[in-house]
Amino acid sequence: MTSATSTPRRSRSARPKLDAIAAEAVDLARAALEEVTEPGQVGEHLRAEASGDRVVTHVFDCMMPGYRGWSWVAILVRAPRAKSATVAETALLPGEGALLAPDWEPWSERLKPEDVGADDLMPYREYDERLEHGYENTGDEDADRVANWELGLGRVRVLSPAGRADAAERWAEGEFGPRPTSQRRRRGTVTANCASCGFLSKLDGSLRHEFGVCTNEWSPADGRVVHLGYGCGAHSETGKDDGDREIPRATGVVLDELDVEYQKQAQSPTAEAGEGAIGAAEAPTDEGPKGD
Repeated sequence: MTSATSTPRRSRSARPKLDAIAAEAVDLARAALEEVTEPGQVGEHLRAEASGDRVVTHVFDCMMPGYRGWSWVAILVRAPRAKSATVAETALLPGEGALLAPDWEPWSERLKPEDVGADDLMPYREYDERLEHGYENTGDEDADRVANWELGLGRVRVLSPAGRADAAERWAEGEFGPRPTSQRRRRGTVTANCASCGFLSKLDGSLRHEFGVCTNEWSPADGRVVHLGYGCGAHSETGKDDGDREIPRATGVVLDELDVEYQKQAQSPTAEAGEGAIGAAEAPTDEGPKGD
């Protein structure tokens, strides 16, 4: 024969009973609030609530400008068999519809890069996923020179793979990211990218495969990191096959004369003598034939 099992009943926590003596001490609660506030900030008494055994919370309207929906509270308690209540705590609490400050966030999540100026000092971050431990000098002069000077590793921390990927993604999505090319010069396209531009100075390391620095003063990206797929009208080869080239101005003085100077060639004495003999033979004479 099985014994019947009975399910134990859950004990219900009884609501605390409102203490009459503490609930009637409204003037005591108001006086306690007026000691910690400016005149006129405590409004009418709204209600008295039982917060525990012989613990009563008095709620007053808040009259402070800009604190709509807030309430002043004074908590009164009464000791066992005591005939009067005493003040335990005062506070200003928000109610429904009260204007509240946004939830607190750490500076690393609240601060944005555009909020920081060149002279602002950032706090030190001991752990940063964008960085990793750098190169340690070995004491070998040649090896350290290659690492520190040629490779630029002479720093406590250098970029980690996560830091490089973060920077590459940010730069690619920025103002100088890749642009489509089109020989028809459609709007929003370029005829050539930075990969073929003579004004591009590539970065070091693995980022050189995607990015470089523009060095053309006529480009809107001058001095900026640009994607190799970016391009602009200041490309070094832009306009190479388009019409006449710009003719540079002459630096000296150019004379354009239309007059032609010439000299008559001088004749030799032999030629002049020969021409005289021929002329004398051919010259006519007035003398007639002579008789015997």
